[in-house]
Amino acid sequence: MKFVRGFAGVLGLCVLALLVVAPVAAQNYPKGTVKWVVPFPPGGPTDVVGRIVAQQLQEAWGQPVVVENKPGAGTMIGTDAVAKSAPDGQTIGMVITAHMINPALNAATIPYDTLKDLTHVTQMVAQHVVLVANTKVPFNTVREMIAYAKAHPGKLTYASPGAGTGTHLAGEMLKIEAGIDMVHVPYKGSSPAQMDLVAGRVDLMFDVYHSAKQLVEQGKLKVIALTSDTQPANIRGYPLVADTIPGFNVSSLFGLVVRAGTPRSIIDKIQEDTARVLNKPEVKVRLEGLGVEVVGSTPEQFEHFVRTELAKWAKVIKASNIKSD
Repeated sequence: MKFVRGFAGVLGLCVLALLVVAPVAAQNYPKGTVKWVVPFPPGGPTDVVGRIVAQQLQEAWGQPVVVENKPGAGTMIGTDAVAKSAPDGQTIGMVITAHMINPALNAATIPYDTLKDLTHVTQMVAQHVVLVANTKVPFNTVREMIAYAKAHPGKLTYASPGAGTGTHLAGEMLKIEAGIDMVHVPYKGSSPAQMDLVAGRVDLMFDVYHSAKQLVEQGKLKVIALTSDTQPANIRGYPLVADTIPGFNVSSLFGLVVRAGTPRSIIDKIQEDTARVLNKPEVKVRLEGLGVEVVGSTPEQFEHFVRTELAKWAKVIKASNIKSD
């Protein structure tokens, strides 16, 4: 009986110690320099948004937040560095839509387990995607486009910045959901794809709205529809693909991950402080000027989103028999 009472007492002390340690971990965070891993070279949209937020967190935390650019392998090199870091929150990684595509597209080569080796902290922002067309195509709506594609199977072409990218898979998903046949034309980047779209060498393209906006405003491209499933707060006046194909939803995102096993109190602090700086009026205006919409979701919300996207893109990749290069 004395042993049972003694064991219960020790167990109680252990539980109490854990309850005390968790808040203390957050109070002492960060301890020195935080590495902020961007899976792209300097200067691109991901890097620019990342540096804005990293600078704000550096000011909030009073500790250096150093951006480390680790490009390559469709963002997997950068994310792998986070997956193999210490579980203390001192290394934070940025992820984009490729994060949810890679497990199915690169199943044989991905060096980490997306759900087991990483904890999803927050979706920082969303970038809205738009279906744009050469101005001379003989349709203006999704319904008209589907009718044209069914009347001319295999004639419509759509560009992408590369095979296996989110906008390539958006086209494949449209083909599946609408029951149409279109020809994918991959390019090495968005700019050459846009140039050929304007010139009429290809008919359609899924693109980040902010990237296509100027060409649309100049009358060089026309918008067929936005691909979000609800009307974005910062983009008005365009229909949705989901108006014609219920449930169709494609967006681009920038989110944050840390190594699995990082104390929950630290994860919560990173999420809460990130959401706070994202919603500072001057930061929000600056980010919206870059074409992104602030989200700042909780870890649970982001985890649910990631799991949903993993299943969605795996289905598209399998149905379309897409292989990585």
